[in-house]
Amino acid sequence: MAKGGKGPKGKKITLNVAKNCIKITFDGKKRLDLSKMGITTFPKCILRLSDVDELDLSRNLIRKIPDSIAKFQNLRWLDLHSNYIDRLPMSLGQMTTLLYLNVSNNRLTTSGLPVELNQLKNIRTMNLGLNHLDRVPTTLGALKELHEVGLHDNLLNNIPKSIVQLPKLKKLNTKRNPFPKVEEADIFVDSIKRLENLHLVEEKDLCGPCLRRCQLAREKLNRIKSTVTSTPRKALFSTLISPNSIAKESQEEWR
Repeated sequence: MAKGGKGPKGKKITLNVAKNCIKITFDGKKRLDLSKMGITTFPKCILRLSDVDELDLSRNLIRKIPDSIAKFQNLRWLDLHSNYIDRLPMSLGQMTTLLYLNVSNNRLTTSGLPVELNQLKNIRTMNLGLNHLDRVPTTLGALKELHEVGLHDNLLNNIPKSIVQLPKLKKLNTKRNPFPKVEEADIFVDSIKRLENLHLVEEKDLCGPCLRRCQLAREKLNRIKSTVTSTPRKALFSTLISPNSIAKESQEEWR
């Protein structure tokens, strides 16, 4: 422990160091990758690189994200997972170009989630897993473009209907929360399953070949369902960088 009771001094990030960490993604976007660099405080110098499209500050030792992060007005991808963040800045709601936000494996509480998050109208993926959330703000139900939500490994005992009923929601990970019943998490997932049947005409109005084609499709779907139910259920949220259950027991090793 350093003098004055402060923690270890982290790596200093200069503008030149940051510039050398800019990568071009496969789709031609600029990503500033400062992950796993032992950073303890948000490097202000990177605000001069606010034209990047993606920012990765994951797996560091950062405790606070400043309001000035909103200067990244072109940002579509923000990864802050595996830090020590206990509160997100209100200005985050101004970053309306965001499509992806990962703040998993931090120290976030429900009070640390600003209401302004409901302004992220274009957000598609949000991972809030491995934190200390005891409830989910119903205001997140305003994010109508959400496709994937991670709420795993928190302190939740219910999920608001406003989240479950999001119109474009495809994946909802609520595993390892203290729900009243073991089956509760599955109920939330089941409630967002898309329609299996959509009847636009009655069978009697279909010609023979069309009716047979529909019946064959139905039989194929039933075979797929029986195969899926007989094999172990795979974890949802496979496209996100999120720690597994072992990481929760040893978050330091995960970092």
